[in-house]
Amino acid sequence: MAITYEFARPAIAVDCVVFGLIGTVLKVLCIERALEPFRGRWALPGGFVRIDETLEAAARRELQEEAGVTISYLEQFQAFGALDRDPRERVVSVAYFALVNPAGYALRAATDAVRADWFAADALPDLAFDHNVIVREASAQLRTKVRRHPVGFDLLPSAFSLTQLQRMYESILGRQLDKRNFRKRIAGTGLLLPTDEHEQNVGRRPAQLFRFDRAAYASLSERGFDLEFV
Repeated sequence: MAITYEFARPAIAVDCVVFGLIGTVLKVLCIERALEPFRGRWALPGGFVRIDETLEAAARRELQEEAGVTISYLEQFQAFGALDRDPRERVVSVAYFALVNPAGYALRAATDAVRADWFAADALPDLAFDHNVIVREASAQLRTKVRRHPVGFDLLPSAFSLTQLQRMYESILGRQLDKRNFRKRIAGTGLLLPTDEHEQNVGRRPAQLFRFDRAAYASLSERGFDLEFV
């Protein structure tokens, strides 16, 4: 027996905020739209959820189709349902965010995207739909997350200097941190393992490189911590 509904139902979409660290700048992955509405405008990768897929499956598909990227971990963080957020129809979007090292991704736009590129998170263009609002909310979520959970595995290279690690935190938090206090607090987490490697091709004394202790990283990711300096 077919079931009919008295009231109209909204369409469901997904949008993905993918953060990456390039140098010391926190970036967001965007695509240039090939179709109306907002043809030619930059936007977040995303689209409508198909009837036979989950929300996360839709997010992963859209990232692959529009930017050519496959991401191991996506975190759902908020739904956006302003009445006028999409000029086509009533659309509720479920947003995800991810943290990646852009060096590991070769962007390749396809389907309804013309181009894919990285933009500074604090200097985005005027994005389509309500995507600037979505990025602001994702950035706030990331600032909260970095205070309670380690995120460096996703953003940094496998071996990194303490300065690189501090710059990562500063780029996310949007402010400078005291060097001595930062290093004291990070050392207290037990996250870092010193290596015999040093920076290459720098015009000063090369700094020692560190790696994350995977066991400590996994433990802190599970139970969390409190970094007082942030």
